[in-house]
Amino acid sequence: MTIPRPGKGYYSETEAAQALGLTIDSLRALVRQHILQSEDELANLPMTTFQPSDLLLLRLLSATQAEQPAVDVR
Repeated sequence: MTIPRPGKGYYSETEAAQALGLTIDSLRALVRQHILQSEDELANLPMTTFQPSDLLLLRLLSATQAEQPAVDVR
């Protein structure tokens, strides 16, 4: 009998972007738009890691953002 390995406890920025099917720039934009309150907060994060619950939230936000129609700014 093999015991299943527990899920990963945290993800690097690169791993999180890959898991979500996003580029790192898209992931950062998503975090900037929905999570951080100012650009200063992003600059003060020396190394960003994500927990599985963070990925779930970001996946929902990403899906919601993709469903919104594009705005024509003519």
